[in-house]
Amino acid sequence: MRLRDLGFVCLIVACGLALGRGVFRSSASVTAVKADVSQPLPDRPNVVGRVDEAFRRSWNERGIEPAPPAPDLAVMRRLSLALAGTLPSLEEIRRFEAQPPERRIDGWLDDLLRDRRSADYLAERFARAFVGTEDGPFIQFRRRRFISWLSDALLENRPYSAIVRDLIADRGIWTDHPATNFVSVTFDPAVELPDPERLAARVSRAFLGARIDCAQCHDHPFQHWKQADFRALAAFFGGVHSNLRGISDGEVFYKPLDRKTKAPTTVEARVPSHPELQPKEGTPRQQLAGWIVDPRNPYFSRATVNRAWAFAFGRPLVDPIDDLATADEIPEVLDILAADFAEHGCDLHRLIRTIVATEAFRLESDAPPSPTAEPKDETWAAFPMTRLRPEQVAGGIHQAAAVTTIGPESSWVVRFISYTERNDFVRRYGDTGEDEFAPRGGTIPQRLLLMNGEMVEKKIKGDMFNASKRIAQLAPDDDKAVELTYLAVLTRRPTPEEAAHFKHRFEGIKGDRRVDLLTDLYWTLLNATEFSWNH
Repeated sequence: MRLRDLGFVCLIVACGLALGRGVFRSSASVTAVKADVSQPLPDRPNVVGRVDEAFRRSWNERGIEPAPPAPDLAVMRRLSLALAGTLPSLEEIRRFEAQPPERRIDGWLDDLLRDRRSADYLAERFARAFVGTEDGPFIQFRRRRFISWLSDALLENRPYSAIVRDLIADRGIWTDHPATNFVSVTFDPAVELPDPERLAARVSRAFLGARIDCAQCHDHPFQHWKQADFRALAAFFGGVHSNLRGISDGEVFYKPLDRKTKAPTTVEARVPSHPELQPKEGTPRQQLAGWIVDPRNPYFSRATVNRAWAFAFGRPLVDPIDDLATADEIPEVLDILAADFAEHGCDLHRLIRTIVATEAFRLESDAPPSPTAEPKDETWAAFPMTRLRPEQVAGGIHQAAAVTTIGPESSWVVRFISYTERNDFVRRYGDTGEDEFAPRGGTIPQRLLLMNGEMVEKKIKGDMFNASKRIAQLAPDDDKAVELTYLAVLTRRPTPEEAAHFKHRFEGIKGDRRVDLLTDLYWTLLNATEFSWNH
């Protein structure tokens, strides 16, 4: 190696160490990290008070004492997992704690809503409801293009109603008009047309919170949806065609078989309720889209609020998330939030701000639910504990192993490696698929993957780019080394007992042995039950 190359390598290493040292200072002695309080935060939505009042009234009537408020760092962790699908980094925690206490959570939420990581993560969550998780027909469907378009729309906070309009009624080629992938994913190669009945099922579950498709084969014995309602909904897509010019509207081909005669029948497009809200102009798909997003249509707002609530809490207000019609009673809170969502232009960012500002979101967490607990038993008097989703586990491991934030500002090499390793981990861990909120337990293979998996081993070993080695080398003392590891993995500081337990193991240990001890501590915390739960 020539002298010039050696100098370059030393310069890179020195810059990395210098950046790392900035992370390792305690928040109490922060001088380099300045809290940015110049940007005013959005006002707290007035509807929050009505939601809190409704919960308080419910708790009083049932004699329930709500949990105390959660620590700020616990709320920060919840927000990061819910919106970005990962843990906050050490540098983000330092910036968070440098803020005045009254700005911390709202400021962190504001940062996340302007963060590309959140847009990408939420786009993937929404896409599971819109187009599923499979790759779909090779030529007619571009899932990555679809999610990229959806991510852009969420980042700029485009009205959700406008997004849904495009999904249902847009025309054109799926690469230039990515919203049309909502239609093209149902392309049936046998007839070379999109499937109207699959589209009707998607629309009813994703946008109306109703399983009208349960009446696809026959009238449902316990619901008021009939087979005629389902077919009438599918008929809105009965003239959708797909060819080399993309998705278009044309001659109606949807003619399902009559139940008795088995002969093809003509079905008139008809909305399942509130017919007065259906526009008179436009193509059938445009009329259906106009009916769905009409502010007076209660199904659309309720379904959207229920899904956004589930993203934030890990559980929907009404379970199952796509079957509100079977609920014994619609919760008052759901209707309050749905009305506010409709009145404010289907503003998703405002809806998320409202949910996060509620007292229920900021309470201490409850114990894990018992296996026999029913979703309807949820009182929201404590933040519900839920298992982390596979991608949250993968994102948490990756972020915990780095002292700096892994995100759009990272180099493309770091982002590429993170993307591929996380996808591989999720594949091995087990993707939850479209049924995101179904109760599920941990499995032995999942525990083994955390204990002995390749990614965990790679991320915690004493590599110069991993946090374990950098903390071991740069933390000013043993107390700080243990504290930083806890913050990186669990987003909290150790209790006095925990700190005392681990501190004495580092006393007098230097060099590689100290790095090995930090690696062991990382492994221990990543395999603690606390890491695998949202709380």
